[in-house]
Amino acid sequence: MKKFTYYLLSVVFISTSVFAQEQEKSEIKPGHQNNNKFKQLYDEFSTPNMYRAASGAPGVAYYQQQADYKMDLVLDDKNTKLSGFETITYTNNSPDVLKYLWVQLDQNKRAKDSKSPLIEGSGVAPVMRPEQFINEYTKEPFDGGFNIQEVKDTNGKPLPHMINRTMMRVELPKALKSGEKFSFSIKWWYNINNHLVVDGRSGYEYFEKDGNNAYVIAQFYPRMAVYSDVEGWQNSQFWGRDEFALPFGDFEVNITVPADHILDGTGRLTNRKEVFSKTMMQRYEQAKKSYDKPVIIVSQAEAEAAEKGFSNETKTWKLHAENVRDFGFATSRKFIWDMMAVKIGGKDVMAVSMYPKEGNPLWEEWSTKAVASTLKSYSRMTFDYPYHKAISVHAKSQGMEYPMICWNFGRPNEDGTYSDRVKYGMMGVIIHEVGHNFFPMIVNSDERQWTWMDEGLNTFVQYVAEQDFGEAYPEALSPKDKHFPSDRGPARMIVPYMGGNQDFIAPIMTKGLNTYQFGNNAYGKPATALNILRETVMGRDLFDYAFREYAQRWMFKHPTPEDFFRTMEDASAFDLDWYWRGWFYTTDWTDIGLKEVKKYYVSSEPNKFIRDMARERGAKLKDLPPLVYMVEEGSEDYKEEMKSNVVLEDTKSLKEYVMDNFTVEERKNIKAPKYFYNITFEKPGGLVMPIIVEYTYADGTKKRETYPAQIWRLNDKEVSKAIASEKEIVNIIIDPDLETADVDTSNNSWPKKVKQNEFDQFKNKIKG
Repeated sequence: MKKFTYYLLSVVFISTSVFAQEQEKSEIKPGHQNNNKFKQLYDEFSTPNMYRAASGAPGVAYYQQQADYKMDLVLDDKNTKLSGFETITYTNNSPDVLKYLWVQLDQNKRAKDSKSPLIEGSGVAPVMRPEQFINEYTKEPFDGGFNIQEVKDTNGKPLPHMINRTMMRVELPKALKSGEKFSFSIKWWYNINNHLVVDGRSGYEYFEKDGNNAYVIAQFYPRMAVYSDVEGWQNSQFWGRDEFALPFGDFEVNITVPADHILDGTGRLTNRKEVFSKTMMQRYEQAKKSYDKPVIIVSQAEAEAAEKGFSNETKTWKLHAENVRDFGFATSRKFIWDMMAVKIGGKDVMAVSMYPKEGNPLWEEWSTKAVASTLKSYSRMTFDYPYHKAISVHAKSQGMEYPMICWNFGRPNEDGTYSDRVKYGMMGVIIHEVGHNFFPMIVNSDERQWTWMDEGLNTFVQYVAEQDFGEAYPEALSPKDKHFPSDRGPARMIVPYMGGNQDFIAPIMTKGLNTYQFGNNAYGKPATALNILRETVMGRDLFDYAFREYAQRWMFKHPTPEDFFRTMEDASAFDLDWYWRGWFYTTDWTDIGLKEVKKYYVSSEPNKFIRDMARERGAKLKDLPPLVYMVEEGSEDYKEEMKSNVVLEDTKSLKEYVMDNFTVEERKNIKAPKYFYNITFEKPGGLVMPIIVEYTYADGTKKRETYPAQIWRLNDKEVSKAIASEKEIVNIIIDPDLETADVDTSNNSWPKKVKQNEFDQFKNKIKG
């Protein structure tokens, strides 16, 4: 051991002995539970098992059920009624024996006797749209619930069944064993709601000027509930907010509509030549080869002509879909229709849009391009889009998703003009809803329980896709915007929510129905958490690899939050339990500040610290070996030693003093810094986060340093860092780019910035 190192270690030994001695004198305190922010999540996580591995991957015995549907549907346009006859074939792939099946009846949320309105505490709204007022106070409640006419087995024998609000239990004639199938049929009808009057994710819009309806139809059929290893039957009631848990299956659907309607939906159109005109077929073949711009299949002029027809004839459109979890369709004689091809993983996918003339010129220009760009971005971040098409349908007040099809808002003024807000809103909602094809239509999480697993993950990738869209189509941006102005994703945007009233904030890991501020909690905060994880904590390479691994492990399967958390760590070698706990299991917020900055100089004269220690130990200063003494600027030691000229401010004298203790070879690699600082960071906020610091030097240069979050592992309140520098530090800023969602930046600077009062801010704003 070198002499100089030995002397320094002796000081450490003396200091440690004094600390231990003081502990012996103090009263022994009782122990405490492990509440460290870096505690592993073993208490919160389920124990890994044969169905779900500790790595976050599906286990060796993972299973999922299958539900296949054959449906014949008839849309009564004059009476806005939908009727259906469906046959469900249910396959029990679980190891369990099932005595009954649970079927979801979502339309019963709109039944006359629905309890959904009764759980909302609303009171009298001070302002309402006329149609809202009429619907709320003057009209009979809309009766949009299912009318179940029969439930039978394949032999036509009625099956006992019980309806509990939005769930129907179907009794099996005999227990369904593992590996067995059971088929049964349901005949039903319901009144379709006007979704501008009776809110909902599905329904029709009535256009008073031409007397037509545009239908966006989903959740329209009795749907099988999920049975899984996690909680058995997911038969939680549908109150209207939490979305869906659905098994995968194959669909054969025949939809009969007025002959002058056009229609598209989930699945491949199997009778295209029967329902397309020759002109439409020619345009469709052209669209399959157009990769740079959409091709019009039904023009605006053709749609306007069809608006006047009101045919009494019907036409049946046949759609077939494999391995999808749901089915939706849109139909109207008003729809303009365009398509283009997009290359995904070596195969062509059709990007499609359907919209009435009221959506133009905005929709014809941008909808299908947004679909195509979204498919590229999401495929890069997850897996190649596996279906053959993705459809964007214009609906005035809607933003909702189903496999291969989604409804989106964004309507120009009647004269065709539109604001940036309308334009960006339309582009953003298309990107978001098309993105839902990946989460949860393919990575099929339980939306009824964990809303953030589809909305939060999707909103995160939406932010990436929006930025990609702005780069791919800069002409879509307004002159003032260099990038797509995303309204969720960047850390600074979640600050008002996280720093808000804790009485109205819930952890992300809360059932969506029961959470406050649903948009911030289910969309904004998890999206921001993932964005910070990608950009600040893990870095893009590690994050993107792990995120793709999660998506690919769980595509066409049913993941849980733990599967996501575990996979992200398993694929990155990044221990993130502290991050999941803070961001997802608590409502803590980020607030990291600079408590104090002390400047030190080196002295050859014993400082107060060593003098006090020597006195307590009964040691003589003259017997101490050569040591390097740190003296705080402005202290009594500093003032006295400056008089004696023993503070070594000069780099040359400092180097000579220190170098005497090293060999010639060792001296080659040693610098002699002139400035020494003790910087104390504090953490008034509960979240542990990396400390991102920007140091500015007297010569104008800057340096960034990121201290990992683990710096807080032994002290959750404050930590100190010793900085040795050849240049004088004149400014320090924490989180200079606002990457960590810090709710209070007033303590982020040294020297501390003096915040102007509101009056001075006002004066400066209007000056001149």
